[in-house]
Amino acid sequence: MIPTKNKTEDSLSTVELNDQTIIDSKAIKLEKKNKKAAESEAKKEAFKNTIEVKEIEPQDLFTKVKKPLLKDRENVIEVENLDFYYSSGTKQALSKINMKIKQNTVTAFIGPSGCGKSTLLRSINRMNDLVENVVIQGAIKVNGINIYEPGINVARLRTEVGMVFQKANPFPISIYDNVAFGPRSQGIRDKEVINQLVEDSLRKAALWDDVKDYLKDSALGLSGGQQQRLCIARAIAMRPKILLMDEPTSALDPIATLKVEELILKLKKDYTIVIVTHSMAQATRVSDYTAFFLSGELVEYDRTKRIFTNPKDKKTEDYISGRFG
Repeated sequence: MIPTKNKTEDSLSTVELNDQTIIDSKAIKLEKKNKKAAESEAKKEAFKNTIEVKEIEPQDLFTKVKKPLLKDRENVIEVENLDFYYSSGTKQALSKINMKIKQNTVTAFIGPSGCGKSTLLRSINRMNDLVENVVIQGAIKVNGINIYEPGINVARLRTEVGMVFQKANPFPISIYDNVAFGPRSQGIRDKEVINQLVEDSLRKAALWDDVKDYLKDSALGLSGGQQQRLCIARAIAMRPKILLMDEPTSALDPIATLKVEELILKLKKDYTIVIVTHSMAQATRVSDYTAFFLSGELVEYDRTKRIFTNPKDKKTEDYISGRFG
């Protein structure tokens, strides 16, 4: 008689076998995981051993990256006892102006119309030489040189001290030729050099992306804000050290104004900027220093924050609070 298997015993054996398989599988996975972790740790240690650790002296943590404070920066413009007269000395526009403007800062000139702020701005690169019968007494020094001394090369001065006017004034030629005009007038003829100057200047003026595909188009086809930035690019192409801006956003809408203000904040890394503005809000947004003029006199000149929060002179307080002007 052939013996028969007990079905219950056979079923139990199968369950025991499956349980053992699961246990073995988990053990294998755990072993692989541990092995992988050990290999990873070994790689980390090997990597650490290849790095040379250099000890840094405590003083080196600051001296290499610390930027000079505003008060410690070099004075690049110095105005000394400046008197300015129109009409052969019969009409005084500026009286005994004394101030020093520091490198890589933005200085705002504020004050009511006719107070002399634009006259002083134009005096810094001798644009007032184009006005008949003016009389100037005192000195304006740019990088230590009195620009009103006899024998000063005015054309060279205006290369060093660029000017951006109240109303955008692009030439009625192409965008490219507008920017290239200054370098060409200085005798630069190398096309590759001109191309690089044009691109660099348009990039710094935050205009390159807008016009790079339309460089041969007329500059007069640009919007008002773009035309003003083109004029800034044209000034930058001359590689000046100082940029003078006479109400550069007065004819622009708020969006274009914001773009020019953002540009000014970027440009001060490379240039010293002096801006005339009637906007108190603009002065607080873009300038490091503010000078308040009234009736041809410099009433107060200080850090912008101090001028607008704690002015020393009652006249300054009255003007910035809107009591007159």
